[in-house]
Amino acid sequence: MVKSYENYEFGFSWGIIASYLSNSVLVDDKEISEKFKAKNGLAIVPALEDVIIWDIKKGEEVLRWSDFDCKVETTSIKRNMADKYMFAVGYEDGSIRLWSLEKKQVLMKLNGHRSSVTVLTFDITGTRLVSGSKDTDIIVWDVVSETGMYRLRGHKDQVTECVFLRTPLNEIGFVDPIKDHGWIVSVSKDSFIKIWDLSTQHCVETHIAHQGECWALGVSPDQKICVTAGLDGELKIWDIQSDVLAIRSESVPETNYRLTLKCTLTRQSKERPITIAFHPIFDMFACHGSDKIIEIYKKRDEKELKKVLSRRKKRNREKHNDSNKDISLLPEDEIVLYTTIRTSSKIRSIDWGTLGQNPFKKKILQLLVSFSNNVIRIYDIPIVAKIDYSEPPEYLQTFSIEMQGHRSDIRSLSIDSNDEMLASVSNRTLKIWNIKTGRCIRNLDCGYALCCSFCLENKYVIVGTKEGYLEIFDIPSSTMVERILAHKRSIWSLKIHPNGQGFVTGSSDKSVKFWDLKIIKDLSDKEIMKLHIKEMRILNLTDDVLSVCFSPDGRLIAISLLDTTVKVFYTDTLKFFLSLYGHKLPVLSMDISSDNKLLVTSSADKNIKLWGLDFGDCHKTLCRLHLKKKGHNFFSTGKDKLIKYWDGDKFENILKLEGHHSEIWALAVSNDNKFIITGSHDRSIRIWNQTDEPIFLQEQKEKELEKFYEKDLVEKMDKYEMNENKKIDELASAGKQTLESVMAGEKIIDALDIGIKDIELIKEHEEARKNNDKLKNPTRNPIFVANENISAEDYVLNILEKIDSSHLEDALLVLPFKSVTYMLTFINLWAEKGSNIQLICRILFILLRVHHQQIVANKTIRYMLDSIRIKLREELQVQKDMIGYNLAALKYIRQSWEIHHTKEFYNEEEYRKQLESGKKRVFSALEL
Repeated sequence: MVKSYENYEFGFSWGIIASYLSNSVLVDDKEISEKFKAKNGLAIVPALEDVIIWDIKKGEEVLRWSDFDCKVETTSIKRNMADKYMFAVGYEDGSIRLWSLEKKQVLMKLNGHRSSVTVLTFDITGTRLVSGSKDTDIIVWDVVSETGMYRLRGHKDQVTECVFLRTPLNEIGFVDPIKDHGWIVSVSKDSFIKIWDLSTQHCVETHIAHQGECWALGVSPDQKICVTAGLDGELKIWDIQSDVLAIRSESVPETNYRLTLKCTLTRQSKERPITIAFHPIFDMFACHGSDKIIEIYKKRDEKELKKVLSRRKKRNREKHNDSNKDISLLPEDEIVLYTTIRTSSKIRSIDWGTLGQNPFKKKILQLLVSFSNNVIRIYDIPIVAKIDYSEPPEYLQTFSIEMQGHRSDIRSLSIDSNDEMLASVSNRTLKIWNIKTGRCIRNLDCGYALCCSFCLENKYVIVGTKEGYLEIFDIPSSTMVERILAHKRSIWSLKIHPNGQGFVTGSSDKSVKFWDLKIIKDLSDKEIMKLHIKEMRILNLTDDVLSVCFSPDGRLIAISLLDTTVKVFYTDTLKFFLSLYGHKLPVLSMDISSDNKLLVTSSADKNIKLWGLDFGDCHKTLCRLHLKKKGHNFFSTGKDKLIKYWDGDKFENILKLEGHHSEIWALAVSNDNKFIITGSHDRSIRIWNQTDEPIFLQEQKEKELEKFYEKDLVEKMDKYEMNENKKIDELASAGKQTLESVMAGEKIIDALDIGIKDIELIKEHEEARKNNDKLKNPTRNPIFVANENISAEDYVLNILEKIDSSHLEDALLVLPFKSVTYMLTFINLWAEKGSNIQLICRILFILLRVHHQQIVANKTIRYMLDSIRIKLREELQVQKDMIGYNLAALKYIRQSWEIHHTKEFYNEEEYRKQLESGKKRVFSALEL
């Protein structure tokens, strides 16, 4: 009989407040804040592969955007200001998902980039989205049709920022955004700043922005200036020439530039810049780098500039006592440093808020800051009419979310005996979590923790630190009850004795110490009982101790040393029993099976070894690990970001669990084996639950092989696209072949083959019935019978409608020409029925564009195309008439509304004169 195993799958994760690969967005609109009952707004932040929406004031998770198919980290977030509930999220694999805050789900998925998405920007109408990537490409997407419009190439390195520009109109406004293609300004690590004309889809202007990499770009809301920042520690202010931008590309003289360098400012920070963010209302912008400083600059108005000029003239007269003919304003006088925010941690991103109601009334500016150490904070910056630059305005930190996550990587985990609480430790922090909800219920300060464990009915947690201290925490009272110097150097391992009355510690001071646990009365208050530990025995060894482990019966203790050996002693007498050697590097973790017969060790040499504890022989060499409470199956973790489930008897890998984005340092198995919990360098804690569905080794091997072939196919497609891209100019198609599009193409081919056979079968049957009326109906494909005897054309149309709009074009590219002829047959049938005209027109145009030469050369297809043309024109005319009718109705409704909501006012004198002359002048005004 084939052996089955328990299956484990990902449950949920916690411990992440804001990951560091992406920016964060502040949402403080009044409407949205009231809807989610978040008085001070929401923070939309990345959480590895998810996106979390936090209530800023309460510090609670309101919502989490999670896609089961997404396994890669979030790299960029952008809000659509035209549809304020829509957010675009870019990912590390080059995909883009549009999420709805209102519907709490994915609206669409877009694929076009080969590598990580670095920047996302919506245009003013919210119907177009531009994305930049590490693959150096810029793609413009149509949000309405859910497809890529075109790809812009020209940068030689990662695109770091893109901004839409509107076409100016007579220096008084902008061209109607519906009619305006607009422009894009982009910067890249190749040091260039480029302007792209979207009407021609080409780069029309290129400047060297900085001497090195250009990392940040910001454009003012009035579109008068843009600011760039590079590695040279400078901010460059560029004037956007509206008069030149308003002229069409081919008419601009070579001497006229759309961007001109105005001045250069020196930043206080010399670190790599990350963000330049203009305030949406005030003439201010903030700039920060990868350090702990945020510089906020203000653009002076005309009144302030006049004061600056008058003061300069006055100083000149006092100093030189001459005329002020040559005294004038300098370009850099227009931009001045407003204030500097200094933080305690390195900054990842910033975003301005508008305070929902009115920042003028509040007289403060709100700034969301996300940090690289898993924290987000809100700063309030006062609006000051008169600035004393010797004493800049004082900022205030108003809100902070930091309790729900660790500041650094998680080093150890421990589950209580009831499988209800989890203890996790990191540098300076011990946290107690509710396993069912993932909420932090205790947050305690400690040393640099390396190991921890619950003890004495789960009321206490013992922590071993890098400094050699043992710290004991009382969980109910959230206090440290004792702290003693247990070892002279780091405590790497701590294990509770199976009887629960003591524990053992192993340290790099080459000693193992045995401790006794006792409850004693507090000297200050004898009514209070507290835990006390007492050193009972010490075992000195020849090398640093890295890990210790008791056997379940408490008879043996295994100790791993820095010399790559594992020594086994009797616990009661500390008499030497076995010495296990075979690893090439030190053993970092080990565990003993529930029957006390098997020892599993994992080493830094990437190997796992299974040892028999009867003779100390090595059974098998197979990387952190933990045996299940029963049996010989065990789990292992490593720097490969994987959790592996092993059969210790057959020495087979049963299952691989993927999810973490960095090396996994900690692993804990529940007492009933129903779940495991892992902690990683990415600061996340993940729970993996046992399912009711068993798994089999052969099935898992087949799945692994299938994944390998799929991965190989994707790599080949990427290589092919990269080779093709070298031959293409700066304008290209936005599509990208993915595994999903290939599978969709295969589904279409299968549906067409089944459908065309069914049509031919029915035709043959109808011909035969002319000679025999009593002929039975033919036996159709079971697929049609299962779908309630659906017609072939409806079946194929259903398959096409289920394919994502973003994958449709790439899926149609997979079709061979034979399938294209089948598709044209079905298009003819759909046009006759008037089924989904928009979809079939799109399919027809794609096929005609891709297979134009073959279709033109095939005479038999011409008659079919002529039939399609006639039928489609009829259906399109019906659609056109319907749209025209609806448009006329909407105009009538608007006209009716204006008639009933406007009043006519007359000038009395002019009215009398007009009456006398027979003319009347009417003034219309809207009713407020």
